Amino acid sequence: MQSLNCKYLLLLLAITTIGCAKRGMITGGKKDTIAPVLTTSLPKNGSLNFNRKEIKLTFNEFVKLKDVSKQLIVSPPMKSQPEILPATASKTLSIRIKDTLQPNTTYSFNFGNSIQDNNENNPYQQFKYVFSTGNYIDSLTLGVTTKDAIARKIDHFVSILLYEVNDKYTDSIIYKQVPRYVTNTLDSLKIGKFENLKKGKYRLIALKDANSNNKFDPKTDKIGFQKDFITIPNDTVYELELFKEELAFKSINFSQASAARFTMGYEGNAKNINISIKKGAEDIPYILNKLPKKDSLQLWFKAPKGDSIKVAISKNNYAKSYSLKVKDQKKDSLSFTSAVSGTLNFREDFAINSNSPISKWDVTKMKLIKKDSSEVKFTTEYDSYNQKLKFLFSKEPLEKYNLRLLPGALHNYYDVQNDSLSYKFSTNDISDYGNLKVTLENVKRFPVIVQLLDEKEAVMASEYSDKNTVLNFELLEPRKYTLRLIYDDNNDNEWTPGNFLALRQSEEVIYFPKELDVRANWDVEQPFDLSK
Repeated sequence: MQSLNCKYLLLLLAITTIGCAKRGMITGGKKDTIAPVLTTSLPKNGSLNFNRKEIKLTFNEFVKLKDVSKQLIVSPPMKSQPEILPATASKTLSIRIKDTLQPNTTYSFNFGNSIQDNNENNPYQQFKYVFSTGNYIDSLTLGVTTKDAIARKIDHFVSILLYEVNDKYTDSIIYKQVPRYVTNTLDSLKIGKFENLKKGKYRLIALKDANSNNKFDPKTDKIGFQKDFITIPNDTVYELELFKEELAFKSINFSQASAARFTMGYEGNAKNINISIKKGAEDIPYILNKLPKKDSLQLWFKAPKGDSIKVAISKNNYAKSYSLKVKDQKKDSLSFTSAVSGTLNFREDFAINSNSPISKWDVTKMKLIKKDSSEVKFTTEYDSYNQKLKFLFSKEPLEKYNLRLLPGALHNYYDVQNDSLSYKFSTNDISDYGNLKVTLENVKRFPVIVQLLDEKEAVMASEYSDKNTVLNFELLEPRKYTLRLIYDDNNDNEWTPGNFLALRQSEEVIYFPKELDVRANWDVEQPFDLSK
């Protein structure tokens, strides 16, 4: 009987245990949100008279490195980057110094957010290890903000550099040597901050450094600079505007592409270049235009197969000559495309693009017809550089058009004629568009360029003014626009970037602080106060 009672007792205990298991769940507790903690460093952080080749950092938990090549800022920069080990999770990190340290110099290793705990990726934010090879730690600071000189978007990972101005300083040093001090805005900071600086006179530079070598390469890097030297200590927070310098013109790889077409790549600005093509002492006429969507030019000239040709290219102080023999190659075919697809907006002109230069055209073989079959008067305008023929006429709302070109209406450079061409397009109603009147207030100087940008910062409309403060943008497509003004100081009707060696800043750009919502059938009036 006692044995039976024991069995019942055990069965009841089992049922109770199972019931409890069903009601409860085992959890892992709250998620770990605490960053790793440095427990020891050898040598101690802030050491003086430092002469070691290795630093060991020990944490209270396993840590790992993320994007340490981007995040780690060593200042002053070292010729050979220190090695950070191990690559796997560990409680101890080693910094192995491969460079010869400078005497009486304060060094800092700022790890940014690259040190994280192994389980939850909590970063040890802006951890910095500092030491001095001398008897004291430099302690002065400097704050710097950066922005783009023309675009509204702000770059991340901008390097900010300080070059010591001493008897060895020249402006060309930024192309050849690393700076005395460096910091970085990283991917989240709006301000770059220097710490552990020594008293002195410096050149202040910012670089969007494509090669991450702390040297200025005009081909790849954007630069910003403070025009005057700065002195430290200094409590000013400097703002540097980044821009891409316009390279000096340089021709690249002149070659034959077809029977009468030759291509030439280039760097810089190809505007106003001088070209001479000669066969012996004889000048050969040519046509110059842009290769679409590429930094290349096209030169069209006729020369018999086997002729030896000399092409001379020059601009300002640059000059280069090419010699080549004309090869027997196929002629370019003739084709045309419409620059407008479907709907022609009132601010646009209808145009057709040609794949080869149009040498002549006959308007008697062209007709522009409305939907009621009546003809529309038009004039033509040829853009030789872009191989675009424009058709200018008075557009009517809610109209359908058909442009017809009979055979022989167009002749290209080879005197090849077009076949029959037909292009259909239409217009919207006036009420489908909006109007914007911008009133400029407190303009510092003229001329100015006022632009409307879309969400990708592409220019959708532009007005130039040498005295008017009221500008009308009529028949705009409905959308939200960004408004900006450019002080066109060199009067070339475009924004001009700065130049470091000339110590010339970019032309000033001011953005209206809010987007402008232009809606269909609306008139918007917007004051733009340029003093703010």
